[in-house]
Amino acid sequence: MKRLVLAGAGHAHAQVLLNWARQPVPGTELVVVSPQPLAPYSGMVPGWLAGAYRFDEIVVDFPALCAAAGARWVQAELQALDAPRRRLQLSDGNTLDYELLSLNLGSTLQPPSGPPGMLALRPLSQLHDAWGAMLQRWQQDPGDRPFSVTAVGGGAAGFESLLATLVRLRALRPDRQVQGRLLTRGTALLPGVAPAAVRAAQRALVRAGVTPQLGTAWGERSAEGSDLVLWATGAEAHAWQRDAARRGGLAVSERGFIRIDPMLRSVSHPQVYAVGDCAEWATPLPKAGVYAVRMGPVLERNLRAALGQGSAAAYVPQHRFLALLATGDGRAIASRGRFGTSGRWVWHWKDHIDRSFVRRFQLPAA
Repeated sequence: MKRLVLAGAGHAHAQVLLNWARQPVPGTELVVVSPQPLAPYSGMVPGWLAGAYRFDEIVVDFPALCAAAGARWVQAELQALDAPRRRLQLSDGNTLDYELLSLNLGSTLQPPSGPPGMLALRPLSQLHDAWGAMLQRWQQDPGDRPFSVTAVGGGAAGFESLLATLVRLRALRPDRQVQGRLLTRGTALLPGVAPAAVRAAQRALVRAGVTPQLGTAWGERSAEGSDLVLWATGAEAHAWQRDAARRGGLAVSERGFIRIDPMLRSVSHPQVYAVGDCAEWATPLPKAGVYAVRMGPVLERNLRAALGQGSAAAYVPQHRFLALLATGDGRAIASRGRFGTSGRWVWHWKDHIDRSFVRRFQLPAA
């Protein structure tokens, strides 16, 4: 009996499990390891922050998928990897051996320590409790002075999370003024987004009373007067990936992301596959969920091939992809290549796409 371990509850692994439920590979034990059973779909997180969705509407239930696929669910976090011995060290103190390993762990953030009210937007698995606790404090706060929210990061995460947070806090406490600002050390807002979409984003910030501060790095002066800081800077690799002693010889990039070949395999250990934000292509791809989604079918095919079923295929990244950004006010922005547009109809389009994606993994009750 061969053992395939899926470490991480990412979009690609959800697709692997769904297809495995329909067509398992004989003679294979499938094990899924992740610290949280409910995995939020990243595209719907801004809508959840804004109050447009309940948490149960945006998550994929991995234990349920495991049950349907005949897989074993292990609720733990990956602490270290011994690639030559094909062994994982887990946060519960146990070890787990494998013949094949697939990593779909996402990314994380390392916000500065010290400032009160710091909320990191990654990893998503830890955001639910932190956001709930913040909202509870907000509703119970007897203060009446203006409340300041600062987003750090000029990409999609910083932009969407700031607008969503302002909408939610203002709705919960219309009696209290909520101010917002966006800081980015970059010289442009939403780099890589179509010019028309950037202009729409700037209009959305004006409607929300936010003036972006470009070319501004976070520091002690920036922290002054911030009651809530949304840390949404660039994606970072997990601690074990950045630690040579804990990654067990696995080849990584300078930033600690797992280097993969066109077949989605580790360039140093072909028994290890990696997809999504935790991995790095030969020419680095943007850290966007759309790539993990597109990698899913290729990953599943190649895992099956490695287990003796069918043939493998190379992953070919798309040159352009559709980005849909929620503005928290019933509107959204669309960007693809040089094309950009916005409006309420874009939000309805985005909502339909996102709900349809999550619905694929909501299995009927037994």
